[in-house]
Amino acid sequence: MSTHKYFDKICCVILALTLVLTILFMNAESLGIQKASSDPGYEIRLFDTSKVHTVNIVMDDWDEFIKSCTDEEYAQCSVIIDNEAYKNVAIRAKGNTSLANVQNYGNDRYSFKIEFDHYDGTNTYYGLDKLNLNNIIQDNTYMKDYLSYQMMGYFGVSAPLCSYVQILVNGQEWGLYLAVEGVEESFLSRNYGNDYGELYKPDSMSMGGGRGNGGKMGGMDSSDVSLIYSGDEYSSYSNIFDNAKTDISDKDKDRFIASLKKLNENSSMEEVVNVEEVIRYFVVHNFVCNFDSYTGSMIHNYYLYEEEGQLSMIPWDYNLAFGGFVGGSDATSLVNYPIDTPVSGGTVESRPMLSWIFENEEYTELYHQYFTEFISQYFDSGYFEEMLDDVKTIISPYVESDPTKFCTYEEFEQGIDTLGEFCLLRAESVKAQLNGTIASTSDNQEKETFIAASDLSISDMGSMGDGQDGGMNRPDNNGQGEMPKMPQDGGMNRPDNNGQGEMPKMLQGNNGQGMIRPDDNSGQMGNQVSSRNRNSYIMLGICTAVLLTGLLFALIYKKRV
Repeated sequence: MSTHKYFDKICCVILALTLVLTILFMNAESLGIQKASSDPGYEIRLFDTSKVHTVNIVMDDWDEFIKSCTDEEYAQCSVIIDNEAYKNVAIRAKGNTSLANVQNYGNDRYSFKIEFDHYDGTNTYYGLDKLNLNNIIQDNTYMKDYLSYQMMGYFGVSAPLCSYVQILVNGQEWGLYLAVEGVEESFLSRNYGNDYGELYKPDSMSMGGGRGNGGKMGGMDSSDVSLIYSGDEYSSYSNIFDNAKTDISDKDKDRFIASLKKLNENSSMEEVVNVEEVIRYFVVHNFVCNFDSYTGSMIHNYYLYEEEGQLSMIPWDYNLAFGGFVGGSDATSLVNYPIDTPVSGGTVESRPMLSWIFENEEYTELYHQYFTEFISQYFDSGYFEEMLDDVKTIISPYVESDPTKFCTYEEFEQGIDTLGEFCLLRAESVKAQLNGTIASTSDNQEKETFIAASDLSISDMGSMGDGQDGGMNRPDNNGQGEMPKMPQDGGMNRPDNNGQGEMPKMLQGNNGQGMIRPDDNSGQMGNQVSSRNRNSYIMLGICTAVLLTGLLFALIYKKRV
């Protein structure tokens, strides 16, 4: 009997210990135990913004690929990112009107989209599936996209990661680009976890090319991309549903339409809008004066994320920010652009995703509160000026030697100076609008109260009209309008290649399955279990071990009976 008594006690202790351990792991963070990082590997590698990275595109038929870029068809290549090589990768040109504009400049400096998983679904770059390489067209500052994304991320908005990269083609310098995280599966997992919601890229534009950009012309019939509720028929939202980036069902469509209806009725806002994140998005968006966007006449260049009926905005494509879309406009008017009526080419009421902020006093106050915080933290603190100087120092040598740049180095320097001054003056105007010194709506503004910016020329930063001369008059182009020719040997006869014309050794072997890197013999980062899942397995393993220990004790004591 005594043996049975001990057996019962031991089982109770084991079960109690299992329960305690389970509770401990479930509440580890609140007890001060640090959670293992769930950040994907690419975030701290390619998107380390402290340096310029290198992306070498290795491709035998590059000239033929360039000739067919406007078709936006994928071609196979290999890429070497910071000396780590990846085979069997897909590349195509990307863009909308920029595809045609590149030709107007008289060169072949297209933007590119790289898909690591296009031919092999297991291939990724440290977990990244899609990468955009932006050519920085119509941006003499080289910083409009970069700065806008950095502002968004800094202020708590789910924004694409980005960094500067020097593009090489078969080892020869091609130009300084901006690498931008694709807003697809990897982005969604990084920001919303593996069980993410639905993603859309509403667009009714088809001007000048551009994949997946709807079928309408020039923004006509675009009530759906304005996010205006137009009944319950799926066909009323073709420019949204046809541009879904995740697989959507009829149930997903019904849920989206129901949320859109409530949004337009200005009801249950906490349920249908991620209030804090959307307000933060519009704080930054309205600061940078980007009219090639949801708040402009084209009504595009944004992603819409939906999860359980709640909507939020994801920023995209800011190369024409800081007034670039209306480059000939008066700088003083743009510096003082009203923060409470920020729509160009329409009314605030015609943009339901924005108008709800101004239809409720509480939300308007929150919008103003966040604007005050943004100006204080980003500008009044000196952070902006220090960051701008740091980035200029890092990229200047690469801009100077960039063989395909759309502007001269002198224009780049002027553009950076103008950008810095524009932002500081804009910050002063926003502060004045918040305290009432300058009116925050267009109907009430008086030019006599404006922050003066007449010394600035918006076009110095680059604008929509750049490149219409075909690029012939650039001093660095000698009036020839030609792209520097790639060497016929594919760049293989470089001093570091011993003139052998061989594929870099990192690309050899591995049966064409992707990357080979010295510090990892296991192959693809994308095949590894995420840190978040590993933590769950660890907890399950410990609890299982404790239970097995209990069962072992039970067996031992049972045998003694």
